[in-house]
Amino acid sequence: MLFKNYDELVSNGSNPTLQQKRRDILEMFCAAIDAVRPYRVIKDLFHGPQLVFPSETIDLSSFDHLYLVGFGKASVGMAQAVCNAVTITKGVVITNDPSAKITHDSLEVVIGGHPLPNEDSISGTEKILDLLRQCTKNDCVILLISGGGSSLFCKPRVPLADLQKTITLLLRSGATITELNTIRKHLSLVKGGQLAQQTDAVIFSLIISDVVHDPISSIASGPTSPDPTTFSDVKEILHRYKIWEKISPVIRTIIEEGIASHISETLKEGDPAFDKVFNFIVANNERACHAAVMKAIELGYEGKLITTSLTGEAKVLGRYLINRIDTSLTKEHAAFISGGEPTVTVRGNGLGGRNQEFVLSCVEEIAGRDIIVASFATDGIDGNSDAAGALADGFTFGRGQKKHLIPSRFLKENNSYAFFHAVQDTFYTGSTGTNVMDIQIILQ
Repeated sequence: MLFKNYDELVSNGSNPTLQQKRRDILEMFCAAIDAVRPYRVIKDLFHGPQLVFPSETIDLSSFDHLYLVGFGKASVGMAQAVCNAVTITKGVVITNDPSAKITHDSLEVVIGGHPLPNEDSISGTEKILDLLRQCTKNDCVILLISGGGSSLFCKPRVPLADLQKTITLLLRSGATITELNTIRKHLSLVKGGQLAQQTDAVIFSLIISDVVHDPISSIASGPTSPDPTTFSDVKEILHRYKIWEKISPVIRTIIEEGIASHISETLKEGDPAFDKVFNFIVANNERACHAAVMKAIELGYEGKLITTSLTGEAKVLGRYLINRIDTSLTKEHAAFISGGEPTVTVRGNGLGGRNQEFVLSCVEEIAGRDIIVASFATDGIDGNSDAAGALADGFTFGRGQKKHLIPSRFLKENNSYAFFHAVQDTFYTGSTGTNVMDIQIILQ
């Protein structure tokens, strides 16, 4: 079972009907995660030595050697599927899961840092680069990319501590993942297409997307994709979030030198390094959300997919979706599913994340109503907490009142985790081994 506290989440329903709806919503989340399990997604691509995509088939038997490189939260499951399908000469994978293991004698697993890179991220990246430089033009590199790769695959232009501080400031400011990765790319020697320069081998990148609209240039900071952003964009983003004066002088100097063309830009469209690179999106939020919709229909609901590109402030979006559902022609026994990546502007010192904050913003809105709201981080990690998300129904507000818990106060302190922990409606899954952003489900 995906949810470690499944029985508690169900039993918190105040009557048998509500308990059944809680079971249903948990089943929908399970179906969504099952659809983007890394091992399953990659395994289904291989037919013997062939990689089969809807648009083309690639015969890997024509290469002298197959090497495997991976980084991201889903990299271990993806790598195991590749190793079980074809003969890998050697490989290196960087993950953030300390329990991760791959059954293969010639494949090394490195545990790096996330959401901030650490020294192990850097040493793992050096091992990957050493391997890539050994490859010839007659070899093939199967490159496995997934969310979290920006932190795990790291060779910075600047001191690590300076990079960590800058990332932390951006995470707390409410910057989008695309804006964050624009900065990461320009403070790196391997992101923004620069990995493509590191080997003579042909590269097939298999990518699980954790970014809205699946832009390859942004997923894990686009190591094998042309980068449309510039050093000027970096400076503009840092000024917009009022971070420019807070970052280190070393980073400001790097950015100014980049703008003045004293430092090379990230790789752009048309660079010959991309002639041997082929990128494929193999799973994304849309796939997960569609699986949740199909499960909802199977369970007897009218399943409706609202969007898979939900962005903006989490506590605003929660109320927005409730209001949107109130104006829907569907009035009962419907499941409204959405996906995306909201953001949180941190002003308090509490625990939580965008999923718990999303749900907390709905608690008063749905008080006394026959509605359940839930939001789930598909990687199992919501913000700075050990939870994956949360659930609320029409009785949650009243249950909170009995404990003297006022949702607005917890929202102000960005302390959504404390609220849901107290009412025992927090999701606990641990690492799911995948990452396709967040999924929200509203039942009525």
